[in-house]
Amino acid sequence: MRAVTLDAVPAAPAVSEVELPRPDAGELLVKVAASSVNGFDLAVAAGYLNGMMEHRFPLVLGKDFAGTVEALGADVAGFDVGDAVFGVVMKPFLGTGSLAEYVTVSAGYGVAKLPAGLAEADAGALGVAGTTASDSLNAVALAEGETVLISGAGGGVGSLAVQLAAARGARVIATARPGTQTDFVTGLTDTAVHVVDFTGDLEAQVRAVAPDGVDAVLHLAGDGAQLAGLLRPGGRIASPAGLTPDAVKDESVTVHPVMADPNAATLATLAEQVASGALRVPVTATYALEQAADAFTAFGSGTPGKVAVTLS
Repeated sequence: MRAVTLDAVPAAPAVSEVELPRPDAGELLVKVAASSVNGFDLAVAAGYLNGMMEHRFPLVLGKDFAGTVEALGADVAGFDVGDAVFGVVMKPFLGTGSLAEYVTVSAGYGVAKLPAGLAEADAGALGVAGTTASDSLNAVALAEGETVLISGAGGGVGSLAVQLAAARGARVIATARPGTQTDFVTGLTDTAVHVVDFTGDLEAQVRAVAPDGVDAVLHLAGDGAQLAGLLRPGGRIASPAGLTPDAVKDESVTVHPVMADPNAATLATLAEQVASGALRVPVTATYALEQAADAFTAFGSGTPGKVAVTLS
């Protein structure tokens, strides 16, 4: 089968021919219709996870997937051949990813059925970004009427977090570059979003909107310690980007390191929100599998929203 692979790290991803995977006990074999590029994929290709996770070469990249169950491993319950599914590849090693014609995934974790109304192209770009955004907002327990600062709002996680935060009734301040990226962020929701230019005086811009500081921060990009300094006393910051409590000087601030948990319940909730029209998967660029190198370039150059890869 065709797949986006690495023969070593660091290396540039390339499309090559690899063996078709077979589902082990408890696994599904999924024929992939759509996937997407995530920061995790770029980190793997750059060699940043070398020594942290086992790498099996040729290493197939990719975390997100949407497609159809092609075969079942032994002892699988709850799924049948022909089911439309989506989710996130969650394995303790790297090598059998979803930027491929087929992928094997655990039937018990990281996968959910595709509801009517959710297109495969959207589902294939939802799992990683959606669960990271949702888990980050849950970590800070964002409530109606509170003010949240979302750094990196123009990215895949940030653009979903902006929508989810607005839906909770929060006041959203979002960082973005002036111009196209700002227009993208303000167009994500009908609710007003206060966009601040992270290349300028960030503190002055945020304080102009929230003089006493914000209630919560989602640290998706930028200097986490600087962002924590924009919180009111007792504020909360969620960081999927590696911020730790010892990096924050204000002891009244609570730091929540976040590792996304794409369990079936969270995936199903996100899927229903998209299917109902309450949430939009912000795919702004789509590439065929054979154009994977271009997809990675687009992601790395700061293309807003999600960069999707289709295999139809």
